[in-house]
Amino acid sequence: MPNSQPLEADVLVDAEVSPDVERLLVDALAGLGVHARTRVVPTRRGVGDLSWVVLVSLPLQAFLTSMGAALAEQAQQGLRDLVGRLLRREQPSPADQRPMVLRDVATGLQVVLEPDLPAEGYRQLLGLDLSQFQVGPVHYDRFQGRWRSELGEASR
Repeated sequence: MPNSQPLEADVLVDAEVSPDVERLLVDALAGLGVHARTRVVPTRRGVGDLSWVVLVSLPLQAFLTSMGAALAEQAQQGLRDLVGRLLRREQPSPADQRPMVLRDVATGLQVVLEPDLPAEGYRQLLGLDLSQFQVGPVHYDRFQGRWRSELGEASR
């Protein structure tokens, strides 16, 4: 990434994630220009909770903008590979699949990266203006072909 200063991120890793995969995640984020501090937390599966396997808290708009400013195709593929490797390794069956979540440190807005997010979703994500979302979580809607917040739309 073109930035001389890496972005800082706090990464919460589900206790079910192996140390090898945690290291893979930290190394992959470093390759995307992010210095990650990890912490293992107990598995979260509460009724009101967004169940994730990894939660990355960072200045999200800056992260997406800097990735988009880099070679867009390469940045998109790097993020896609990271999410794909992480989620496929830790969740062998579709019934077990939980997303990776990016959380903006300033607003708390959460962007959900599903294990099978299509390439178009990643392409749009790199150019996404997060200020258009007042509440989250934000998901990629395959049928509409766009990122959206169902809660935000319902509150309007």
